[in-house]
Amino acid sequence: MTTLADINSQIKKHDEQIAQLRMQAEQLRNQERSGVIEEIRKKIAEYGITASDLKLTSRVPGRRAGSVASSRGAAKYRGPTGETWSGGRGRKPRWVTEALAAGKSLSDFEIK
Repeated sequence: MTTLADINSQIKKHDEQIAQLRMQAEQLRNQERSGVIEEIRKKIAEYGITASDLKLTSRVPGRRAGSVASSRGAAKYRGPTGETWSGGRGRKPRWVTEALAAGKSLSDFEIK
């Protein structure tokens, strides 16, 4: 007769085996990946392929051309840790609202 303790022991043993197999799979994937990367580098050098040829220049996956990032106005305010804000529409950034709540004014952060 099998007990709950026996089943739990088997589960633990299998979980350990699964973890080992996942680790081996990850190691093999990394080795294969290294080979693929090296092969791609050789082909890029051989054919003089550029990032532009591969359409890798300044394109962020999932972002459409002309999105918010490219239509922002010039920064008018700089935060204490270097973040910037144009003072445009929408919600104020957290660093601005926190500074205003602490008694500072927007003029304290103007970029001159």
